[in-house]
Amino acid sequence: MSKVSRREFLKTITAGVVASIDGLPLLMANSALPILNIKPDENLIHAPDAFDQWPAFRELLVNWRKAAREKLNYDDALYRRQDFAWVPSCYCCCFLMMCDQMFYSTKQCRYTIESFLEEGMEKFGGYDAVVLWHAYPRIGIDERNQFDFYRDMPGGLAGIKQLCEVFHAHGVKAFIDYNPWDTGTRREDKSDLETLVSFVKEIDADGIFLDTMSTGTAEFRQKFDAARSGVVLEGEGALPLERVHDHHMSWAQSFKDSYVPGVLRNKWFERRHIQHQIDRWNRDHTTELHTAWMNGSGVMVWENVFGTWVGWSARDRSIIKALLPIQRRYAAIFSGEGWTPLVPTQMPDVYASLWQGKDLRLWTLVNRSANKVEGTLLKVSHIEGVRYFDLITGREIKNAIEYNVVALTGMLQPRGIGAFIAGTDAALGQDFPGFLAGQQKLNARAGFGTEFPALRAHLKLTVPTKKYTGENLPSDMVKIPAATFDMKVAFRVRECGFYESQDEHFEGSGFHPLHQLRIFERQVNLTPYAIDLTPVTNEQYAEFLKATGYQPRHPENFLKHWKNGVPPPGLEDHPVVYVDLDDARAYGRWAGKRLPTEEEWQYAAQGPQALRYPWGGEMRPGCYNAGETGGTTPVTAFPDGRSPFGCYDMCGNVWQWTESERNDGRTRFCIIRGGSYYKAQGSDWYTDGGPVPCNFAVKFLLMWPGLDRCATIGFRCAVDLAE
Repeated sequence: MSKVSRREFLKTITAGVVASIDGLPLLMANSALPILNIKPDENLIHAPDAFDQWPAFRELLVNWRKAAREKLNYDDALYRRQDFAWVPSCYCCCFLMMCDQMFYSTKQCRYTIESFLEEGMEKFGGYDAVVLWHAYPRIGIDERNQFDFYRDMPGGLAGIKQLCEVFHAHGVKAFIDYNPWDTGTRREDKSDLETLVSFVKEIDADGIFLDTMSTGTAEFRQKFDAARSGVVLEGEGALPLERVHDHHMSWAQSFKDSYVPGVLRNKWFERRHIQHQIDRWNRDHTTELHTAWMNGSGVMVWENVFGTWVGWSARDRSIIKALLPIQRRYAAIFSGEGWTPLVPTQMPDVYASLWQGKDLRLWTLVNRSANKVEGTLLKVSHIEGVRYFDLITGREIKNAIEYNVVALTGMLQPRGIGAFIAGTDAALGQDFPGFLAGQQKLNARAGFGTEFPALRAHLKLTVPTKKYTGENLPSDMVKIPAATFDMKVAFRVRECGFYESQDEHFEGSGFHPLHQLRIFERQVNLTPYAIDLTPVTNEQYAEFLKATGYQPRHPENFLKHWKNGVPPPGLEDHPVVYVDLDDARAYGRWAGKRLPTEEEWQYAAQGPQALRYPWGGEMRPGCYNAGETGGTTPVTAFPDGRSPFGCYDMCGNVWQWTESERNDGRTRFCIIRGGSYYKAQGSDWYTDGGPVPCNFAVKFLLMWPGLDRCATIGFRCAVDLAE
């Protein structure tokens, strides 16, 4: 091979012809193409398996991009705007559940954003952006809409603005979420878009995550541009090519790559567009990482999936920690025009992309096999004065030049990644040795375990009451004898999961179909207990307050429906609501009682015959509050709906807290029972509502009192009986 001077090499890059470093031309204007095709609806363009088809594949990509831009009369004005200059380097976005205990500490009663960011740095190499997720899967339990959920977060919108300020101080962008399907809850006095715009202005948000949407309307772009500069739109669905010009980011959700790494269509079309690879139920994220690495694009980190823990393995964390510093440092190259997909490698199952710009050549490599690969990975033409480095291990490659060809040697872990860079000292920069040293440290600490890091939810122990007897049992309670029974619990499959772990979601090779009923069954042994005949009423709770002077630590939304500290006239005998778990427990302690376990609650509702409803096997009008009045009803309004033990209101009226709080260290939740008068209409994404069977349960995520207190959740109490 003849010697290629640095000047000649850069000249060919600029011209865009025959710029291959390995003997294969980048463009082949007169070649006879094999039968290959690029379909405009392919979100990830699969690559051909045959090595000899790659040059034609690259040429087809180049020609398609040119034709598509001409056809769409593509205008990149929004990408050229300075207020969007941050977009091409926004590689790692965290999908953050705001109820995650790493983010909000229930013990400290405050946001722990510093701890959250420190964990993100340690585990993933830090975040470039976060999505502040708030409402689903809790929305629909009462009439509060998606915007109310932000308002009811700790500190309200002012508190979220302070969060954004801290994120911005750490160089992290903050997105808020928009749920277009939320049409059945309380309506605002202005449109959703106008409310979103006001929120963006008030909290200084940097973007809108468009849940379940592919795009926003043109009006979205216009409104946000007028409200605040640099606000990004990012949809969950696959972004149509026609909207790349005004949507700087998009999810690449569950895009299935070919074995030979394919090309992200939108990223190829607009190099400054960022796509976040995401497949949230995967326990192995290397496919997403490979796609992002080969395409110079991003990844969505999402471990707390609506209350279900899907943690990243040590290997996946090490991969993203190694690649992010490279992507961030060379973002201008990864978003530039010098991208050559699928340059030849020297090892089977190893694939590489070439990135050129700023007098540098950078190769990103992936190992598709489950075996370690070691030796010469690439052979590239040498340019005089250029040095070569392995960016993953942080070492220089020396003594590898022969006949003006450089052998780039290294080792790739099973399903791992690699990176090489070539450049002069001037092109690499004075700070390059420090950057290289940082990569060495990361590589030395890398872990390659593939074990799934499961979390287990622990049940909070029930504090027993004194042992009551028939003689001293409160008159408003009914005795339940000891029982052993097969308890069947029904729940509607939702992404928040159920009970102890995420394992119940995965049987075989997939997630259980959403919104379908699923049954858990276990044998339960109950010792004798007694339970309130009715839910605790407003009048009873007022007596408790008068006797104790109880004041919750956080008063937000406490007894929100009361006026001047007393129940509304006419609602004295209605169930008390707008109380959280601790408010209910405080009442129980004062009364010498406790909350019933969910097992006790269900047995008291269904009786020994395991009735579907407290009164029998079928729904029966006149037995429950079905919501006709638009609110709660007196707790004894439906005597025909009593359970076999005589308990009122165990179907409809209000959901009821049970002593079933569980915690896996990241998510707290409680099982609520009984259903309520309220049922949000219009979407399957809402929490279940309306009257429900005795064995039906809802996993209710907990955060803090201001959010946990609801218009539709009350409680009743239980006590322990002597044998």
